[in-house]
Amino acid sequence: MPTILPPKPVVFRRPPARLAPLLPVRAWTAPVPRGAVSAPPALDLTLRVGCDLTYEAKAPATMLFNVEPLRDRRHRVLAEKLELGRDPLPQLFTDSHGNHVWRVRLARGTHRFRHDALVAVSSRPDNHDLPLGLSEEPDRLPPELIRYTLPSRYCDSDKLAEFAWEKFGKVEPGLPRAAAISQWLHDNIEYRYQSGRADLSACDVLRRGYGVCRDFAHLVVALNRSFNIPARYVTGHLPDVGFPDPDHHMDFHAYGEIYVSGNWYTTDARFNVPRIGRVKVAHGQDAVDCAFSTLFGDAQLMNFQVWAYQVPRGRVKLGDPLDLSLRLDNRTDVIVEGGS
Repeated sequence: MPTILPPKPVVFRRPPARLAPLLPVRAWTAPVPRGAVSAPPALDLTLRVGCDLTYEAKAPATMLFNVEPLRDRRHRVLAEKLELGRDPLPQLFTDSHGNHVWRVRLARGTHRFRHDALVAVSSRPDNHDLPLGLSEEPDRLPPELIRYTLPSRYCDSDKLAEFAWEKFGKVEPGLPRAAAISQWLHDNIEYRYQSGRADLSACDVLRRGYGVCRDFAHLVVALNRSFNIPARYVTGHLPDVGFPDPDHHMDFHAYGEIYVSGNWYTTDARFNVPRIGRVKVAHGQDAVDCAFSTLFGDAQLMNFQVWAYQVPRGRVKLGDPLDLSLRLDNRTDVIVEGGS
């Protein structure tokens, strides 16, 4: 392991397998004021996240590119660098969900897109600082959230309503029901690497019984929407902090968020344990709103690489070659280097 510069690291053990879904084990039903949250968490870990993509355009085309982290209380971008092909005047806009999207023109030929960022995150797991709360009726929801209760192209909750009520209708509404949904999907839908298809809805995945993280996310979102709980599809980076991954897969990850008592709670049926260090890139009604690239024209993805791993704070700079010998995660222990 590399020598870690001051402040001296503190190593502690937090086996993720012992953590409960959604929240640490506590009573579920204590009511809280709308939007009540604790102080922002200490951001005491450093991640390197990014991607390197190459496209070949056979004719002039247009691409929407969405890979930059969103502003979020659970992470802070320390530095980032973005390369956007050969377009001298790419356009940045914010879509209706608040995502940061670049519109880029592709001339005929090869185009490289690369994003590299150093991000400070908390060493605490998903939802650890959020209060307990109850779900709200649609007449009390903020109007801008109503769309997250409705069916969408890939989250076809209307087709799943009968199944949802049969399986989960007797579970206490709100977080207990969301936890039951995530647990059932984790236990009954097989994760099958590289089995993803762009044309499958949540209902299709339930019928076939297996999928990738995109499919788990669509299902968890659609089933929660069946009970009028606002739920949105999320994409981002998920490092292996406190979670050894023997296959070393680093890829964009998809999961869900549900809205309860004024807060968005992470729910990830793929892993079904609170994870450390998520870096959110986009959220929306389903994968259509959150694709890292959307192509208009004849262009093909030729190269695809994604990275997301913990590094020693102050030891890595943007532009440095990727060096997994500096990696501090992919282990059960969590190395903490001080807050920021």
